[in-house]
Amino acid sequence: MSSIKVIRHPRAMMDFSDAARAHGERIGFVPTMGYLHEGHLSLMREARRRAEVVVASIFVNPTQFGPNEDLSRYPRDFERDCAMMETVPVHAVFAPDTAHMYPPRAQTWVEVTEVTRGLCGKGRPGHFRGVTTVVAKLFNIVKPHLAFFGEKDFQQLRAIQRMVADLNFDVEIVPMPIVRERDNLAMSSRNKYLTPEQHCDALALSGAIAEVRKNFCAMRAPEDVVRTATKILARPGVAIEYVEVVDAETLEPAMTLEAPVLMAIAARVGNTRLIDNVVLTK
Repeated sequence: MSSIKVIRHPRAMMDFSDAARAHGERIGFVPTMGYLHEGHLSLMREARRRAEVVVASIFVNPTQFGPNEDLSRYPRDFERDCAMMETVPVHAVFAPDTAHMYPPRAQTWVEVTEVTRGLCGKGRPGHFRGVTTVVAKLFNIVKPHLAFFGEKDFQQLRAIQRMVADLNFDVEIVPMPIVRERDNLAMSSRNKYLTPEQHCDALALSGAIAEVRKNFCAMRAPEDVVRTATKILARPGVAIEYVEVVDAETLEPAMTLEAPVLMAIAARVGNTRLIDNVVLTK
């Protein structure tokens, strides 16, 4: 039987957090959609290192999925997730029903505008509005001192940082580096969808990043970065959605390579959409 406290209702989660805060305990929070992997666990371990109480959430948030996206088939295995969280260990998991998170007649949204316009925002209208709304709700329910987010979803990270600054949330956002599989593929719950052949094709994303890193000092313009990455990605099993170079802070298109820039990649391998990125500094 799991030793992790499973909390289903927002009010019960708020009471749990209120009690921890009353005892002077810092709460570290890792929001997830479940089907955990080593990347998620790395966030939880850092939360364990920096806080007395670690809370994770598992909630497949319907408002961040588009009408033709994979909400219904998104991988779910709550018992497996709990077993993985016990290795950290996590103290509590907040796993609410959709009806508790989005009650009837709910009509309030939280939207970060500028940093969500480009990159994934262009092809996934409404996605980031769903992300920032659910994260705002989770912050109000879990009441963490610290919240941990991976840099693989870099645009999501920047949107949440902007939301926290703009709306005066009393929480510290802790970015965490991308965790990769042994062959360098960025870890993702969606990697489960890949066949062995598609997994090999997907290595083009991390291969493009490695090639750009190797040659970045000799590059003079963002176009050089895009051209180098695109050459590696151009293979039959990979359908490129975008390869872009943007300012690492604002996510606006980069005109030069003088300030730190983010090279971001999105591509489909089979029916699976994958993303990867790297921050580059001269």
